Amino acid sequence: MNENNKRGYLNQDFKFFHLKDKKNLDMEFHYHDFNKIIIFLSGNVTYLIEGKAYKLKPWDILFVSSGEIHKPLIDSEKVYDRIVIWINHEFIENHTKSGCNLLNCFGLTKKRKLNILRLDSNGLEDIKYTLDKLDETFVSQGFGNEILKNALFLELMVYLNRLFMNIYIYKNQQTKDIQYDKTVNCLLDYINKNLNKDLSIDKLSSLFYVSKYYLMHKFKAQTGYTIHNYIQKKRLIKASELIKDGKPVTEVYLECGFGDYSNFVRTFKKNFGYSPREYYKKRKNSYNTTNIEG
Repeated sequence: MNENNKRGYLNQDFKFFHLKDKKNLDMEFHYHDFNKIIIFLSGNVTYLIEGKAYKLKPWDILFVSSGEIHKPLIDSEKVYDRIVIWINHEFIENHTKSGCNLLNCFGLTKKRKLNILRLDSNGLEDIKYTLDKLDETFVSQGFGNEILKNALFLELMVYLNRLFMNIYIYKNQQTKDIQYDKTVNCLLDYINKNLNKDLSIDKLSSLFYVSKYYLMHKFKAQTGYTIHNYIQKKRLIKASELIKDGKPVTEVYLECGFGDYSNFVRTFKKNFGYSPREYYKKRKNSYNTTNIEG
């Protein structure tokens, strides 16, 4: 497994895929530098996201934020039907109005540590109608099609955010279809909140009162990463986000837990193919890829 795997670059407002296939898609753990929504329609799929395993049911909606490590486990004997949407956060931010941030749904999934939205029949009606209309725009060449496409996408995002704010989704839903190790889940939360601190195996095992060997074994089983490689990956992801935002590299490496500047530059270049300063200059020249995993 290549643990430096990042799939997809996005320089469009959003990309919409309706995919239906029956084949062996043996995906690696990976992440994106954009947000992604997966709407599961049919098949036999368990989605692994940041240490949690989600057993999907038709019309489950998954929200995968940029930088979240994930992979689908797909039964190749069943037809896997899904809608995948890649979202450029800059496009969404340009349509953010006072009190109306359409990226709230991703923020709420991170806050609740729950990437799935499972709707009842009342919540599905508007979603299905808008998705059908949006799907049609990708085969139509009618007048104003691009404008209509963007309008329908924004409409979909409004509906999804409304559903997240609706009281009924706060109920203790679908927990039987989510599997995770509580210790690993707490450890992941601690790591992501303390990337600038000492995160050695010895330190973590003492904080969580668990044998470091048990911790290493459980962590790899739940996330697909060793603890060391996960921490390094998350530090690099955070560093890339800060650099894209224009933060000085001399501040970034310390904020992300790299004690040595030259080691940070070397590791960053090995992972992204560019030095931090080159990465900042080239961030506007990202390209699209059709490597769609689900």
